[in-house]
Amino acid sequence: MSNDASTVDFRSLLQAERSELIERLAELGSGEGHDLTYDPNFADTSQVTAERGEAEALAASLKETLAEVERALDKLTKGSYGICEDCGAPIAEARLEAKPAARYCIACAAKH
Repeated sequence: MSNDASTVDFRSLLQAERSELIERLAELGSGEGHDLTYDPNFADTSQVTAERGEAEALAASLKETLAEVERALDKLTKGSYGICEDCGAPIAEARLEAKPAARYCIACAAKH
């Protein structure tokens, strides 16, 4: 993105999203350097297994989203933010406002 004012706004959006993701991972017990842990003395009933599976799936999704946000912040630093990774065209500002970590323009995102 060439507009510095927009870059500052997108950086703030991405940093806020990163903070929220890190906080949510910490609440799950799956923050930086931690894995989900369960009491080994607790009976491993089907409900506990299901809840564990749900928590692990949520943590994996949050970590994936965090990686996307980190990639977008890195692109901001390198000056390549807002450029579609497939076709090289600028990503519409409205798309970036809705999804600041977007990697693709609308046309290319539809292909993925």
